[in-house]
Amino acid sequence: MMDIHQILKQLPHRYPFLLVDRVLEIDKGKTIKALKNVTINEPFFQGHFPHRPVMPGVLILEAMAQVAALLSFDMQGITPDDKTVYYFAGIDGARFKRPVEPGDQLVMDVALDRMKAGIFKFKAVARVSEQIACEAELMCTMRSLA
Repeated sequence: MMDIHQILKQLPHRYPFLLVDRVLEIDKGKTIKALKNVTINEPFFQGHFPHRPVMPGVLILEAMAQVAALLSFDMQGITPDDKTVYYFAGIDGARFKRPVEPGDQLVMDVALDRMKAGIFKFKAVARVSEQIACEAELMCTMRSLA
């Protein structure tokens, strides 16, 4: 379990780009479950779409990547500093099954598939009320800015 204060210590993202509100479960080095409360106050809803607000798919993928980063940091026992950035290295098999709308609670399950040569590969699923909203395989890596 990780609250917003602990998440802010791990992730460099801030409003409006921090897309994880709470970690519900973590099985060190294996899986993580986290949530994002989706509210009408999100800045992207003004333009996507004014007549029918929908969370952009790329932001759902970004939210899952932020959850994956929390799992990898926990697994390695590190807190990243200002000289470390966690990047997407690839996204495979992204599928969107249902829209995510204001008032939804996006629950993300991310599992580490493998880690090789500094590249992490995760299987990620985001659900709303047990219905799959998005699923994808995410590849991420950490880089030093030094």
